[in-house]
Amino acid sequence: MRFGRTSKAIGVAAVAAMALSACASTGGGNTASEGAGDTAATGGTISVAETNAFSSFNSDTAAGNVDINGKIAYMTRGGFYHIDNELNVVRNEEFGTYEKLSDDPLVVKYTLNEGVQWSDGNAVDAADLMLNWVSESGYANDATVDPETGEVTEGTNYFDYAGDTSGLALTEIPEIGDDGRSITLTYSKPYADWEIVFGGLNDGGIGMPAHVIAEKAGLADEQALIDLIEGLERGDAANPADPNAELQAVADVYNTGFDTKSLPSDESLYLSSGPFMVDSITPDQSITLVRNESYDWGPTPNVNEITVRFIGAAPDQVQALENGEVDIIAPQPSADTVELLESIDGVTVEVDDQLAYDHIDLNYTGVFADENVREAFMKAVPRQTIVDRIVKPLKEDAAPLDSQFFVPAQEAYGASAASNGSEAYQEADIEGAKELLNGETPEVRIMYNKDNPNRVDAFALIQESAEQAGFEIVDGGLGASDWGAALGTGTYDASIYGWINSGVGVSGVPQIFRTDSGSNYNGFSDPEADKLMDELMVTTDAAAQDEIITKIDKLVWDSFYGLPLFQSVGLDAYNSERVEGVVYQPNQTGVFWNFWDWKVKGE
Repeated sequence: MRFGRTSKAIGVAAVAAMALSACASTGGGNTASEGAGDTAATGGTISVAETNAFSSFNSDTAAGNVDINGKIAYMTRGGFYHIDNELNVVRNEEFGTYEKLSDDPLVVKYTLNEGVQWSDGNAVDAADLMLNWVSESGYANDATVDPETGEVTEGTNYFDYAGDTSGLALTEIPEIGDDGRSITLTYSKPYADWEIVFGGLNDGGIGMPAHVIAEKAGLADEQALIDLIEGLERGDAANPADPNAELQAVADVYNTGFDTKSLPSDESLYLSSGPFMVDSITPDQSITLVRNESYDWGPTPNVNEITVRFIGAAPDQVQALENGEVDIIAPQPSADTVELLESIDGVTVEVDDQLAYDHIDLNYTGVFADENVREAFMKAVPRQTIVDRIVKPLKEDAAPLDSQFFVPAQEAYGASAASNGSEAYQEADIEGAKELLNGETPEVRIMYNKDNPNRVDAFALIQESAEQAGFEIVDGGLGASDWGAALGTGTYDASIYGWINSGVGVSGVPQIFRTDSGSNYNGFSDPEADKLMDELMVTTDAAAQDEIITKIDKLVWDSFYGLPLFQSVGLDAYNSERVEGVVYQPNQTGVFWNFWDWKVKGE
């Protein structure tokens, strides 16, 4: 058994994608993955255990933006690039190409290769690229949102996109070319993340089939969808237009039409443009993928079938690995879990830092509309005790995380932590919390994934401490396949979960913290922070980016947003007597990042 503990020293302020594992997009150059040895042969089946349950074929929406949904999309979608385990951007020119045609203005062209198609035989074409663009740019949105309630008071927001729209919002309606296989984007300003803003596997690739959405929305065909997009006017919140009924119909299908825990009878709802196709789903238990025989526009997988089983409890994952029921696991890390794994012959274990952090966020409505109550609750959170219980048994030097954007190995972390006000929340201050509450006993509903043992422990410790300060804590724990969809619904006051990202770019900052962003679930809104995020997205110098993010970090802490708890530790383990080609990856894709390299020995 091989057991490693290393630090990759990479930050959290990158393209964030919501994760629900143990803890909801420039690089460059190709790095060869650890390939399998000569003893392996093509074919066979590999089974993987994941903590959370599948819930949507569209991982780009706010409700679907959960790690397992993204991992299934990663294996069933084609894309222009992926992020490797060294955090390089690796282009897939068998799928298509993208090139910067100009710096001033910034012009980027994306071209799909001939022969790339969906599993129903329809080409992946400019209509799909246009759908990606209109959903991820927010081009037609003209809504005004009440910062207190998060409700739209005037105008319309169409696509419920989970990511940040500020990058593609700098572009005009794309120009289609190459017989309907390319689009060209022209930006009004430089854009820091231009290389990774569009069509990468780690963010779902070319996500949803335009011809299917056009049909479901009642349009004649995908050309009608193109015509609709090309005829749009840019949204203006100061002068909102009448709602566009056709665009709203398209958005409605995109937003909710692919959400399901079971395999739809309509095969068009789970088409593939990638190496694998979904074959079957047992709700809340497993999903099975089989090889897409028509796929030849990217890395070709060695195995014929991958089954992902949803097993929340770490001991159950370990038992399934030991019994041969699964080959690869990624359980919640703990010293006990590692000890169990060390006792199993033929198992390789990888323990390392993740590009992820656990946190508790407070809604800016309801009981926490009062900033004194938010501050009091933050004082009552026992961050040091949580770290001691959950992380220190696995990582001796673990400490509470004192930034929403940086991790300790980053140069910018120390300066940001020293200036943002985090020193006031190192350990629980019960008396300080009581003083702020002044005899009040606010009721707080806390939502978390009750199937995640680390989140259960964190909730229990927070509940015990907060109740000493006078809060009444209501357990709002939900199951693994339900809690992600509940984010942002207003059915709770605080939420415990994690963010994990790709490790490249800075788009994750506005994705989470910009006013009314798709992943801004607690209603944080600060005009100064929004202005800084606008500046960040057109800043290409890394040192200047850190300076801007440091300023945003302080604004977030000053608003009593909630608390980062700790940088997450990742744990992967696999049966190295049966499979090979598995390589640790610290970002949201996890071990799936090179699934095409996996092999079954002796098949």
